[in-house]
Amino acid sequence: MPGRRGVLATAAALGATVLAGCSVPAPRRTGPTADPAPGVPIASTRRAQLMQFAAHPDDDLYFMNPDTQRMLDAGVPLVSVYITAGEHTGVNRIKGMPETPPDRAAYSSARHQGLRQTYATLLGLDKFTPWQKGVATLHGGRSAEINTLVHGGRRVELIFLNLPMHAPRRFMALPALWNDRALELRTHLSAGSPVERSDPYDHDQLIDVLVGLLDRYRPTVVQTLDPDPDIQVSDEATRKRDSEQPGYSDHGDHTAAACFTWAALIRWVAEAQKGPGAIPAFVATAFRGYYNRHWPKNLPPQVLEEKAGHLVPYGGDPAWECGNPAGCGDYSVGGDRPLANRKGWVRSTHHRWPGTGPAVVARPDGRLDAFGVLGLRAVRWRETEKGSGLWGEPEDLGGGPLAPALGSATLPDGRTLLFGVRFVAFGGHGAPNKREVVLLEQRSPGGPFLAWRGLGNPERNDDRGRRIGVPVAVSGRDGRIHLFVRNADKGVSTRVRSTAGVWSPWRSLTGTEEVQDGLDAVVDATGRVHVLAAARESVLHWIDGVPAAPLPVAGDPVAAVPARGSDGVEVYYRGPAAKELLLSGRGNASFDGYGSVAAAAGTGGTVLLGRDLRGRIQLRRGGRLWTRTQGTAAVQAAALRLLPGGPAAVGLGADAHPWVWRPTERSVLAEGE
Repeated sequence: MPGRRGVLATAAALGATVLAGCSVPAPRRTGPTADPAPGVPIASTRRAQLMQFAAHPDDDLYFMNPDTQRMLDAGVPLVSVYITAGEHTGVNRIKGMPETPPDRAAYSSARHQGLRQTYATLLGLDKFTPWQKGVATLHGGRSAEINTLVHGGRRVELIFLNLPMHAPRRFMALPALWNDRALELRTHLSAGSPVERSDPYDHDQLIDVLVGLLDRYRPTVVQTLDPDPDIQVSDEATRKRDSEQPGYSDHGDHTAAACFTWAALIRWVAEAQKGPGAIPAFVATAFRGYYNRHWPKNLPPQVLEEKAGHLVPYGGDPAWECGNPAGCGDYSVGGDRPLANRKGWVRSTHHRWPGTGPAVVARPDGRLDAFGVLGLRAVRWRETEKGSGLWGEPEDLGGGPLAPALGSATLPDGRTLLFGVRFVAFGGHGAPNKREVVLLEQRSPGGPFLAWRGLGNPERNDDRGRRIGVPVAVSGRDGRIHLFVRNADKGVSTRVRSTAGVWSPWRSLTGTEEVQDGLDAVVDATGRVHVLAAARESVLHWIDGVPAAPLPVAGDPVAAVPARGSDGVEVYYRGPAAKELLLSGRGNASFDGYGSVAAAAGTGGTVLLGRDLRGRIQLRRGGRLWTRTQGTAAVQAAALRLLPGGPAAVGLGADAHPWVWRPTERSVLAEGE
């Protein structure tokens, strides 16, 4: 039962603002605020630790895989935190059988058992392998169930906070907790759990608990759901059928859980910044949720079969003898039902801020600089010696808190420009929620930077402004900088910087379809600026801001390079649910895999970089294929750089440290391998 210290509004009063925007009335408490000034020490570790935060049991399996699986396969330990108990109505539906009486404690327990079954199989064990169950003491003396399984040097910990999904007069309890400064929820008790006491939570107490868990485990990779889902206008019947919140393309619990998690990340960094220690070094990734329902699917059959297969032990079966009297999984998800579900959530995996890897530039002496986001702040890593592939400690460039991906461009004089999306404000129960495109300009090639500068937002109000995508920029032959972002209408907005450094106002490009994030911009041999974006039914293409002929539909963001021997561009991407890589929508570029690719025009032809069907980084050059089989697990996308000695891939590892891979003859694979 929820406790109250004020007057409750009705559930209907929550509406779209409560569930989707995480925007609310006057704040109750203020904590340390993030300081964007640079020069703060950053913690250094070569230990990898993955930590993911979900609203419900199964969010990780539907939306974060196969990324989670790839890191587990590489030996990265996992801590998975589930904020709600997942009890819903308490009915564990069994296909083809009469509905059972509601039992929230049993249904929550059955879903937890399904997670244990899945993660046991992910560790290579029998699904009924016993776990060590215990009680974790959290901030403020609260308790949570913790399940631990270790096998072959790999470790998984599941932490169940068990906040209720629903409460009297608050059908959506977690979104209400984000909004309502007077609301208090009590945790749900799951059947068979070692936790025997229900604990109270208000807004700030949940953030405090999440900060405490982050500080306890010190993750180097953090995975969350989407705090800023797309605007989605549907009639009421469609919205309910799609299980979406009013006005936005995701479940309200997903958005609220993501908001609480990002608020905790921001507070964790801010507290470290104000204290005597160093800022925690972690890479963050947010995953789209029910967004997957609305766009072309992007997982090819081999990857999809593997991902959906991990939901089978989670769904379980009432005939199984799993040792949990409350149930052996979430029966409505068992068997082939994830694949048969018309909503298609399992058929895609999308990052909220899809980047192209670290921004990599060569200094005047030939050593590389890599720029990325670490601990929600921009950082620079510097290669210690030319061609060594060894990096110094990260240099804090400030600017935070930032979204996980940066855009970049190079001025004619060799100076670097970095673009990001800053969380100018990120608060619940009354605090503003605001995003802004920001710029960091280098003072001299390879040298220090000027102060951060705000470039505003193409949207006119804060709620719409939260829907913008990753900034993408390109330097024109005339020295102007062209900046592009996806906007709240799922179109493309742009600003142009003159050679004198003056920015034009934001304007929108004319388009015939809504587009996904992950834009690409390139300048062709004649100096024309091309922008490409994967849309619902095609790939949209603009040349100098004017719509050009579209290409066939893509499943992921596209990569373009100037066409060889002519004007125009070559465009590389995979079609929906396809492993084959297409060239300008036609033919097969002989680069099977999944996910987006990077492309660069080399002297011997186009060089391609991406992931194979097993998630490994691969590179194709001149008809030969190389695969990265050693080193730390790669996180997010990798950048492609053409160097005098040959192409190189630069990415971030699960240890939050950059890696460089220069393919050699020893790592080349024969065709067909």
